[in-house]
Amino acid sequence: MTAADRIARIIASEISASPAQVSAATELLDGGATVPFVARYRKEVTGGLDDTQLRNLAERLTYLRELEARRAAILESIRGQGKLTDDLARAIAGAATKATLEDIYLPYKPKRRTKAMIARENGLEPLLRAIQEDRGAEPEALAAGYLSDAVPDVKAALDGARDILVEELSENAGLLGRLREFMQAEAIISAKLAEGKEQVGAKFSDYFDHAEKWSAIPAHRALAILRGAKEEVLTIEIAPEPETGAARAEGIVAAALGRLGDAPGDKWLRKVAGWCWRVRLSNTMYIDLLTELRLRAHAEAIRVFGRNLKDLLLASPAGARPTIGLDPGIRTGVKLAAVDATGKLVETATLYPFPPKSDLRGAEAALAAAIARHKVELIAIGNGTASRETERFVGDVLKRLPAGVKAPLKVIVSEAGASVYSASELAAREFPDLDVSLRGAVSIARRLQDPLAELVKVPPESIGVGQYQHDVDQRQLAKTLEAVVEDAVNAVGVDLNTASAPLLAHVAGLGPSLAQSIVAHRDAAGAFPSRAALKKVAGLGPRAFEQCAGFLRIRDGDEPLDASSVHPEAYGVARRIVAACGRDIRQIMGDGAALKGLRAEQFVDESFGLPTVRDILAELEKPGRDPRPSFVTASFAEGVEDIKDLKPGMSLEGTVTNVAAFGAFVDIGVHQDGLVHISQLADRFVKDPNEVVKVGDVVRVRVTEVDVARKRIGLTMRKDGGAGARDARPGRAPGGGKPQSGGPKSAGPKSAGPQGGGQELGALGASLMDALKRKR
Repeated sequence: MTAADRIARIIASEISASPAQVSAATELLDGGATVPFVARYRKEVTGGLDDTQLRNLAERLTYLRELEARRAAILESIRGQGKLTDDLARAIAGAATKATLEDIYLPYKPKRRTKAMIARENGLEPLLRAIQEDRGAEPEALAAGYLSDAVPDVKAALDGARDILVEELSENAGLLGRLREFMQAEAIISAKLAEGKEQVGAKFSDYFDHAEKWSAIPAHRALAILRGAKEEVLTIEIAPEPETGAARAEGIVAAALGRLGDAPGDKWLRKVAGWCWRVRLSNTMYIDLLTELRLRAHAEAIRVFGRNLKDLLLASPAGARPTIGLDPGIRTGVKLAAVDATGKLVETATLYPFPPKSDLRGAEAALAAAIARHKVELIAIGNGTASRETERFVGDVLKRLPAGVKAPLKVIVSEAGASVYSASELAAREFPDLDVSLRGAVSIARRLQDPLAELVKVPPESIGVGQYQHDVDQRQLAKTLEAVVEDAVNAVGVDLNTASAPLLAHVAGLGPSLAQSIVAHRDAAGAFPSRAALKKVAGLGPRAFEQCAGFLRIRDGDEPLDASSVHPEAYGVARRIVAACGRDIRQIMGDGAALKGLRAEQFVDESFGLPTVRDILAELEKPGRDPRPSFVTASFAEGVEDIKDLKPGMSLEGTVTNVAAFGAFVDIGVHQDGLVHISQLADRFVKDPNEVVKVGDVVRVRVTEVDVARKRIGLTMRKDGGAGARDARPGRAPGGGKPQSGGPKSAGPKSAGPQGGGQELGALGASLMDALKRKR
């Protein structure tokens, strides 16, 4: 079996596919195809592997290829030493992980001069063999025969023999594997307060004297402990349970020396085995398990971040409607930016309704005039400092609008990452003459219209839906988040004639350079009349066109199918389907009834199989459909604007801003997210919070606990009001209640997009919401 076949079989078993599917997908990915393209347009080739399977395939493919390369290098190294035996070759060929492979290679790995090497040079290896072969003899008596200038006494001789045996045990792949399995199953990870760190490490107080099984510790607690150790507040130990664990570990080491009795030689060997565990192997296992724990916790944190980011990017858009964005501020004023239905900036202003200027009348007049002038339908209010005060100010303005001016819907929107975008080079190029603070208001307005299109301009790690994102492997985090953004952008599709370069850059097959070229061509030559016109863009060759074309949309262009997700390569099949209906293609698109009598099987040909034909029929029925949910937002309670306004028992509506392994954070409009512990999410056992909620969900919660001093809010979604809660106090959020490196105002980060906040609807707001829902 070749290495490629072996890799295909391993991955197939992991992603629930066949080796043939894996091999076909691997060939496409190796050929430069992107995951979104393969998942959407090469279903016949891969047997319908979805984007999640393909992402896992690509990640494992990299690991397993590295493993095969290392396997080959190790074989070559040992062969070059003249020490490769058939048994050793079989062991190397059978190693399933890098750790196992390195265990096998350890005795043959070039190393610096060790105590064992010196002992061998001093002629002490025969002493060790003598002790092992003649267990009945006293080791001291045997050692007396090996004294020399380099070995002055019996103790030195026995120490040298011990050093040789310890090295052999430490390089015994079988022993290392058994010890690792034992530790993975039985080890306890414990954390203790470092001396004199009580004050500076107060946020880690839950871990000042903490212990639990290594195998069961959740990622968020592991990350909190690891951060505490990094900040030198905590010390970590990973060891067998204290009562009998160490003795069991020493017994495993001793067993590697064969059956040991009570003879003098047996006692000496058993003593060396114990010494080897305490001095060498316990430390080796600590490092191995600490490394594995870190990798495991990082992987889980990155997975949670990716899942939350996906939910955020795919949050419901309010749509192409004239919008005002308000970036609240007190002393510096409320920054206003009005954008038209396409997101184009049409007006900016700074309002001063609050002290010290207190120009309330002027601010009200300016806002009312902007609403009327631009026929504004939505007002997006950033959720930072003074957001509820600004919301109240906007509400007063809406009540006093003159007859004939329709009151827009006001929504509190997360401003997470807006300041990062405002100060970025991208924002400077987009708005070179605009103040940084006003750019933030533009971003707030646009992220209400279309969160995906605006949030792609912000580095994903700055959006703030992660769990300890600054502690994890930044390379792996960036890689995962880029994949999430790519999948989200391509799942929705992009309007070729309105999309920004940052959004186009995430389309399959493009990238920053081609995206800039597309925008430059569009600016110079005007809107693209068809997808085919893309081929005129400098640098965009046949391969890039193949990858990107299906994900780009052109509304009201020369080719009706360009508004759909049907790939240009399959237009012939779509036209055959239309011809079978006997009507014009523009009449067919969107008319499900006209397509009902058709059977997908009758349009299958040599190039396009049943999956593609079914996709085409579905797309003709609902061309260019948006997979995102309908727009909805939470209603914040009147008079509840600060944590001091909260009382246990209050029932409130809020928006989920972050989902972690231990629960969900919910924005209830008091500038401080509350925590719904996992035990409080439902009236049943919940293993994963994502089973119940996701970022952007509007939920009804009840306040269970308020800690004003520590700025912590406990919430429940249980119908019984939280009875029977286990460990639900807000103080259990790890690392001092901050499961990520968010801003100082929040225990949980604020989400972005139209679902990132809430509003006071009232009777008028409710009717507007009903009308909005009917429109969509």
